[in-house]
Amino acid sequence: MLRYKRVLLKLSGEVLAGKGDGEEEGKKDGKSSILDFEAVRRLGGEIAAVRKAGIELSMVVGGGNLLRGKEIEKLGIERAQADYMGMLGTVINALALQCVLEQSGIETRVLTAIEMRSVAEPYIRRRALRHIEKGRIVIFAAGTGSPYFSTDTTAALRAAEMNVDCMVKGTKVDGVYDDDPNKNPAARLFPEVSYREALSRNLRVMDGSAFSLCMENHIPILVINIEKRDNLVSALVNGERIGTIVHDGTAYDGAAQKA
Repeated sequence: MLRYKRVLLKLSGEVLAGKGDGEEEGKKDGKSSILDFEAVRRLGGEIAAVRKAGIELSMVVGGGNLLRGKEIEKLGIERAQADYMGMLGTVINALALQCVLEQSGIETRVLTAIEMRSVAEPYIRRRALRHIEKGRIVIFAAGTGSPYFSTDTTAALRAAEMNVDCMVKGTKVDGVYDDDPNKNPAARLFPEVSYREALSRNLRVMDGSAFSLCMENHIPILVINIEKRDNLVSALVNGERIGTIVHDGTAYDGAAQKA
């Protein structure tokens, strides 16, 4: 039996980007420095497999592979304007994922917090819930529609609004560590951790606003390395203990009993 019935997947924009090959910046063998369709197709295949297994799925995707509001701000652009530019980047990523998922036979809807009716539906909570109930994957794009909020916060907000059983954060590391594993090879991975311990240890699972939303709404956060092939399917469909689960002390135990 599936551990979670309804899940929100948060993807960073970087996992959709090419890893770089030392060549001239731009394209090479269908890859680019900002959007690697080979990576997008692989992820799309795994996401489709999760949906076909019966899990109701929604997603929030970042835009860091295209541009980041905070980085643009350093160039002299007003913070609010920079954030709006970053929101538009998330729409590009969402449309790319929608295309790949529909090629896999999965009905997908992109809902944007900033209206752009020619390419996507405007975000309406009840409409999003109806799409999910009908078996469609819903991709939430353009953040919250307001500046000063990260896509992590968007993911936590949508997870609460969609009444999910778990939020999965797909990253480039294997889970939550007590230190940066890229700088400290001795960093220790936490298989599971409570919200309170994560706060006391300053583990930085996600930004403060997002973490608080999940904690207040008792939404467990599963952090996995999305770049490892089949990790998503192994964790959600096969029920394998992968990555780090952040919970309130009861959410994880209750979920495990369902498996």
